[in-house]
Amino acid sequence: MTGTDINQIILAVQETLYMSFASLIFATFFGLIIGILLYVTQKDGLYPNMFINRILDITVNIFRAIPFIILLFLLFPVTKKLVGSILGATAAIPALSITAIAFYSRMCVIALKEVDRGTIEASKAMGASKWQIVYKVLLPEASPAIVSGIALTGINLIGYTAMAGAIGSGGLGNIAYLYGFVRQNMGVLWTCTITIVVIVFIIQFVGDYVSHKIDKR
Repeated sequence: MTGTDINQIILAVQETLYMSFASLIFATFFGLIIGILLYVTQKDGLYPNMFINRILDITVNIFRAIPFIILLFLLFPVTKKLVGSILGATAAIPALSITAIAFYSRMCVIALKEVDRGTIEASKAMGASKWQIVYKVLLPEASPAIVSGIALTGINLIGYTAMAGAIGSGGLGNIAYLYGFVRQNMGVLWTCTITIVVIVFIIQFVGDYVSHKIDKR
């Protein structure tokens, strides 16, 4: 590889991390809120409301069912209005965020369902309010799984950025496709692939480390 190739790959790494972590911030914030709402509004939840629960459930399922590449195309008009372009790293963030929010909200529901119902009932018996149960019992008890969900969402986002890059969103996927595959430059293609794998391993390691650190069980 030439010095130009290396500089392009460094820039692509920065774009990939920018797309992934910007989207992950949105996913963590909104996904956690939606996950909590899905959990507490279910039939036997703290705030049972089947109307809200079904609306959220259907919405999340729809966005989870749409393949990411198709969602990118569907959101082109929205993306152009929001960022002024359908190309570049920033243009990929709306689609990445929506996909990640739908995925992470489900991860949060799964994490919350793992909390022992006996702990919740004991908190009720001691006079804790419903809101206190949410932020003093549910979230702390489910925090290891919630953190693991963040790591898994981040890993998925890295893969999605590669897919988005192939159609002009920048990042390692764009370099791997245009300069690696199209030009048959296997050095660039393998370098991008290995770099993505390394990023994924780092995210997984950090996620596992934090999850184990806060796990008090």
